[in-house]
Amino acid sequence: MFMCIFLCFDMRLHREGHSFLIRCFILFCVVGFLSVLWFPWWVWHPIVFHLLVFYFLFVRFFRNPDRSVVRVDDHSVLAPADGTVVVIERTVEDEFIKQECIQISVFMSVFNVHVNRYPVSGTVEYVRYHPGKFLVARNPKSSTDNERNTVVVRCADNRLVLVRQIAGALARRIIGYARPGVAVTQGEDMGFIKFGSRVDVFLPPTAQVHVRLGEKVIGNRTVLATW
Repeated sequence: MFMCIFLCFDMRLHREGHSFLIRCFILFCVVGFLSVLWFPWWVWHPIVFHLLVFYFLFVRFFRNPDRSVVRVDDHSVLAPADGTVVVIERTVEDEFIKQECIQISVFMSVFNVHVNRYPVSGTVEYVRYHPGKFLVARNPKSSTDNERNTVVVRCADNRLVLVRQIAGALARRIIGYARPGVAVTQGEDMGFIKFGSRVDVFLPPTAQVHVRLGEKVIGNRTVLATW
């Protein structure tokens, strides 16, 4: 079953989905088997069908398409996730940078790839997890009120780029791989957010933005900004 789905979409499965999908597979098999034993065919047929649909959607959520960066670009900021640009504004980042920045926010629906990647190369200078609410990720307050994980990368030219993973109304777990003092490369996995979320990127005010509100972006492919 796994192989059929992966071959159809030519995609890899992210490691964060392994245990979840195995548990779901066992549970769905048990429920489907008991349905066949206990109910007439006109009852168990739709039950099994819906179990297959849900499992397919779960597998699709944890897909991890190959988005390798062919050439690292120290002058470009790549999209850290797939989704839709919902915020482009100048604002004061008050957690770490403490000065005016350009904020670009990407909203990820449950149908987007939920792998988060480093938009720039450099050294991780700051990592902090914040427990919080689970407001709809499009809500402006989600950036400060929701469960979130903040990562700051210092680039080779000393610029600071802050990336914030934000949980949404459906998301209940933020997974981050960043560790302070570790050198990271543009395009590497930074983390994963399960089931609907958002990623904010805070850039120096001199950055030139190359996306617009409502634009669909692709992680590791779309250039958000340059300097």
